[in-house]
Amino acid sequence: MEQKSQEDLDKYYMKLSIVEANKSIPLESAYCVGAVLVDPKTNTILSTGFSRELPGNTHAEECCFLKLKNQEKENIIPSAADVIKNSTIYTTMEPCSKRLSGNIPCVEHILRYGVARVVLGVKEPENFVHCTGVQLLRDKGVEVTILDGFQEECLKPNRHLDLKF
Repeated sequence: MEQKSQEDLDKYYMKLSIVEANKSIPLESAYCVGAVLVDPKTNTILSTGFSRELPGNTHAEECCFLKLKNQEKENIIPSAADVIKNSTIYTTMEPCSKRLSGNIPCVEHILRYGVARVVLGVKEPENFVHCTGVQLLRDKGVEVTILDGFQEECLKPNRHLDLKF
């Protein structure tokens, strides 16, 4: 079986993230984002998520982590933190650095869990807050890749908003 390049894997998982984003119910006060958490050693999907999938005004990345935490509580996995550490998260939009709701920003979740790499399709528009997620992650040593060629597909689930850049 042919080994896929990292670029091919990145494109594949970003396409899956876009599928997740399209599951989000549009709101005038929020983006529709999708995320896929992957173990880069085995290229297996650990978890998926989309905006507001779980109760509590949840973001896509947060849903990935919460699902694994729930598996830990149900004794399906021994430690969500161990599973998440050194993983790669694919997200259609830049992880948030500030939340108007007061919830913990996705950047803080990513750093707390020790995610090693973040791959995103588009930087966060300026509609709600000034996001500095990419810079904050890079400053803390997280590898961040912004994929070329996915901006339109990643923004499409947000066509209900007048996006500002």
